[in-house]
Amino acid sequence: MTGRSALGRTIAVACLAPAAWLTWRAASGDLGANPIETVEHATGAWALRLLLATLAVTPLRRLAGWHAIAAQRRTLGLFAFGYATAHFLTWSVLDNGLDFAAIIEDIGKRPFVTVGFTAFVLLIPLALTSTRASIRRLGKRWITLHRLVYVAAALGVVHFFWLVKKDLRPPVVYAAVLAALLGVRVALGYSKSRSSTVRRPSARAFSMARSQSPRTASESGVATRSDVLNPDRPRT
Repeated sequence: MTGRSALGRTIAVACLAPAAWLTWRAASGDLGANPIETVEHATGAWALRLLLATLAVTPLRRLAGWHAIAAQRRTLGLFAFGYATAHFLTWSVLDNGLDFAAIIEDIGKRPFVTVGFTAFVLLIPLALTSTRASIRRLGKRWITLHRLVYVAAALGVVHFFWLVKKDLRPPVVYAAVLAALLGVRVALGYSKSRSSTVRRPSARAFSMARSQSPRTASESGVATRSDVLNPDRPRT
């Protein structure tokens, strides 16, 4: 078993563990006085946690040098979507009895339901386009589309804030983690753009190199085409 496959299996087992624990508690009648609410809260919390874990992949790869984790971004994202789907189905089927009129009314009148439902809808195209074929087909548009994960995560945190009535510590922690991840991502993007700007040779330098004679360019310190092609050639 290679290190990458071992990591993938470990992450898959870890992601399945909360669902297995919920199933065990349901089978043993240990979901408390309001089982539906217990399942709703647990699946929603794990959807948000795994969504934040998905956003942490790039910082871990870039800052900690943990390149193997990059291959697990899709696994984490799909498990996050799976828990979000379980959360939505628990609310719509078990809690509302699949009463579409009540569901639509809930979405329209209760703000925390509105933002939670919006976050779930945003995750659907991301899950559907998580395949390599979609990446090839969409090209650069795939990157733009999948930036919606930040919007979905932010809406998930807002959903949690508005849902909680007393203890605000858990949503505050999630909000702080999301803010930190967004800050790191912005910093990494800024650093990358500055680095590429510094490394990119100016068009003026190329134009000077082409317009000058080989001897003049050599004397002025500007590399000519022949210098680039034959770097070991002694300059006169």
